[in-house]
Amino acid sequence: MTEYWVSQGNKWCDTCKIFISNNPASIRNHELGQRHKENVANRLNTMRKDKAAKEKEQKQAARVLEQIESKANRSYQKDLASFQEARGSNAPAFHAKDDEGSTLPGEWEHESSSGYYYNETTGYYYDPNSGFYYTDALGKWVTQEEAVAAFRTSGKKPAAGKPSLSSLMGKHKAESGPPPGRVVTTPLNPLRSFKSAPSSVTVKRKRPADKPASSSKEDADALKAREAARKRVEERERPLLGLYKR
Repeated sequence: MTEYWVSQGNKWCDTCKIFISNNPASIRNHELGQRHKENVANRLNTMRKDKAAKEKEQKQAARVLEQIESKANRSYQKDLASFQEARGSNAPAFHAKDDEGSTLPGEWEHESSSGYYYNETTGYYYDPNSGFYYTDALGKWVTQEEAVAAFRTSGKKPAAGKPSLSSLMGKHKAESGPPPGRVVTTPLNPLRSFKSAPSSVTVKRKRPADKPASSSKEDADALKAREAARKRVEERERPLLGLYKR
């Protein structure tokens, strides 16, 4: 029986980037060689350096994020303190005084339904969000100085009655101005059905134009020629469609 020689091929060493004979003796000699050991040591050193650099980069990123969060927290606390200070300054001004030292007498009661403060002695409403005052004597929202001045010029008489809350809200809304933009009164979904008053605008549908009463002789001849050409094309292509047998 004839024996055939079969090549074992070569083995690639990924560390040294070379090919070696693919047999146990050659592989063992290569791995025990000085060149392979140095390349393995260099590769391990490179991996350790990359890992250390990656850990250092992660620690630096964590430190930067911590600094950002700390600055954001300080900024938030500062803004919160400023907001509370501004809100405190807009509190009911029974502690505040005008240039002559006059104040609004009476006690202020908070109404949860409207969110305003009401002074039963003076008949004034106070909005803590805007810092404005309202009374029927003035008929509009005014600042603190104007409210104190109006109460002082009125002879500091007690209020005749409590202003209507509906008219008060209407005044506040009217003085706020119209909405900045077009008011949409129709539903956003055009497919949604709703009941409404009939429209006064009559929509006329476009009807197709009437056919011409008569055509000229040239048009009739052109139509006949076109129809004849279409029939000739059909006759010529009919055997190619496989619909008919010869």
